[in-house]
Amino acid sequence: MSEKIKLTIAVSGLNNTDNPGPGIPVIRGLRDSAILDVRIIGLSYENLEPGIYMQDLVDTAYIIPYPSVGREVYMKRILQIHEEDPIDLIIPNLDSELHTFIMSEAILKRNNIRTYLPSLMQFEERNKGNLVEYGQKYDLKVPLSINISSQNEIATIESKMDYPVLVKGKFYDAFMAYNTDEVAKHFNKLSAKWGMPVIIQEFVKGTEVNVVALGDGLGNTVAAVPMRKQYITDKGKAWGGICLDDEQLLQITHRLIKESKWKGGMELEMIRTEDDDYYLIEINPRIPAWVYLAVGAGQNIPEILALLAMGKEVEPMTKYEVGKMFIRYSYDLIGDLADFEKIAITGKF
Repeated sequence: MSEKIKLTIAVSGLNNTDNPGPGIPVIRGLRDSAILDVRIIGLSYENLEPGIYMQDLVDTAYIIPYPSVGREVYMKRILQIHEEDPIDLIIPNLDSELHTFIMSEAILKRNNIRTYLPSLMQFEERNKGNLVEYGQKYDLKVPLSINISSQNEIATIESKMDYPVLVKGKFYDAFMAYNTDEVAKHFNKLSAKWGMPVIIQEFVKGTEVNVVALGDGLGNTVAAVPMRKQYITDKGKAWGGICLDDEQLLQITHRLIKESKWKGGMELEMIRTEDDDYYLIEINPRIPAWVYLAVGAGQNIPEILALLAMGKEVEPMTKYEVGKMFIRYSYDLIGDLADFEKIAITGKF
């Protein structure tokens, strides 16, 4: 057996709560690898992100500032960590930080830190606010969407689409609204949390189906696994799901990656109607929190992403186990106050 490839990989998105980040599932995939020997550095925004304290998964963790501090301050902290604890690869897992990492690719590369992310154009054009134009460009059915930036625009919604509608935040969160009062309530919450614009999207009746996929930036789909959510939390997050045998959905995914030349992980969120039409409702430009289902079904996407990032050649994965399921559960981590004090005071654990 050949010797494993040793890598130190920094991973963000450690908020493994009822609104889980992708960080811990990504780390689990990396730990499962028969090819990689990984040391994991956790990048955390809060002292109480559970991933910090999962010492069987995260070797060491550092507190980093929110991307809103600006790219220069943010990257200064990343490079400070790198100087103390050299990083081979960073896998960012939150939408709100991706723009900063994409724009900082050159400085990271100069410091021998790899990433594997979409280009700025790829990232921007699939933005929620641009989804209608995106659908036209890539010949995908997309629900009607409008961007609003003030309460005054809410009254115009009814002339453009029927209720109910989906009210979506710029980065995260989506709520169903049945009238203007409910839109106003969700608008206030989402604009305060994520900024403008808030997206109003036509509601399409059907079954939500998702795909986690990995593109190589040359038009090739290196991995793709479709699933259907079986249990959804009040935050709209999948708490259980099952792998699907859906050839049409996979064909849509392969065509989109081929035409867009997508690089990195992605999640397609789609609605399949009773007439077997597929409507794209969102593209998440990174690995989703349910990626460990793909690992369990036979496609270790975090492992393959790491290999691609390090310049290794990989064979596309085409097989996965249909009917494989995942179910999330809550788990109480027991720790000491001294651990919390250490991360709070020093910014490192």
